Amino acid sequence: MARAVAAYYGGRDPFGAAGDFTTAPEISQAFGECLGLWAAVTWQLMGAPAPVILVELGPGRGTLMADALRAAEMVPAFRAALRVHLVETSPTLRAAQQARLGLAVAAWHEDIAALPAGPAIILANEFFDALPIRQFIRRGGEWRERHVAGGAFLDLPAEAPLYLADRFTPSGLAVGRSGRATLPAEAPEGAIAEWAEAGEAVAAALAARLRDGGGALLALDYGYSEPALGDTLQAMSRHGPADPLAEPGTVDLTAHVPFAALGAAGRAAGAAAHGPLPMGLVLQRLGLPQRAAILARAAATAGKRDQAGLILSGAERLTAPEGMGRLFKALCLCHPGLPTPPGFEAA
Repeated sequence: MARAVAAYYGGRDPFGAAGDFTTAPEISQAFGECLGLWAAVTWQLMGAPAPVILVELGPGRGTLMADALRAAEMVPAFRAALRVHLVETSPTLRAAQQARLGLAVAAWHEDIAALPAGPAIILANEFFDALPIRQFIRRGGEWRERHVAGGAFLDLPAEAPLYLADRFTPSGLAVGRSGRATLPAEAPEGAIAEWAEAGEAVAAALAARLRDGGGALLALDYGYSEPALGDTLQAMSRHGPADPLAEPGTVDLTAHVPFAALGAAGRAAGAAAHGPLPMGLVLQRLGLPQRAAILARAAATAGKRDQAGLILSGAERLTAPEGMGRLFKALCLCHPGLPTPPGFEAA
């Protein structure tokens, strides 16, 4: 999966109507603006360090960051203190980000390990879903790991440590006290469990950084709050489902994000974890519907009634439970001394 995803993003721009899928920043500028203000308030909660690096993981065309920086202008001290760093491996998308953001970007990086030290605010919108996963399938009363060979799945004996469960949930894959993924001792024939090993490693590395240097990570993605069995590996092409094995490197491959596991990995590395909460709830608390209403009124006043309708429908899509509001979740990992970040307050 890792090679296929790298090949897919390496030479194309897959976003928007002409691509394979549309993400939240392309749906509404209010999304990126709300995240920019979230970053500004979080920076104030951090004690307003200067400088502070504002990081985006997998920044696409740079749309989210452009909107976030425009909102950051409302807090001049934050805008002056921040230094934008982007983690992007695709030359095609780096060029798109350069065209949109220009001199606002201090540096691009191939990997999170290359980010400079110091306080950081990290945005990860639909980043973790593109990281590779491991899948296990129940066959003949035992767990076997799924591999791919010749364009088809190949089930091989699972590694022994996965059976050494010191804690598991009946519903699916969990993380034991040892930090290893664990599989349920009993499951129906053909049941599939997924382990986001790479995602947990990234979450742990970022959490350790935030523990030592201060700051916060905001991750927004589609996924589930608690461990669950099921096959979530999927492929998208031209805004429709595709065969994930047919043409590796030519379609968008993703899997649902196990937010509870990412939170556990972050806490184990010394960070505090807030959420996961439904993304729609967090965006409502951050004022996205109100911002969209302002934009819609401005468009209507300018005689652009169709645009006004699109702005309102986009906001509804992002926040409504039947849209992206429930399927997508929000998780914050942060320095353990940081007060509760915006949007994650107790109900």
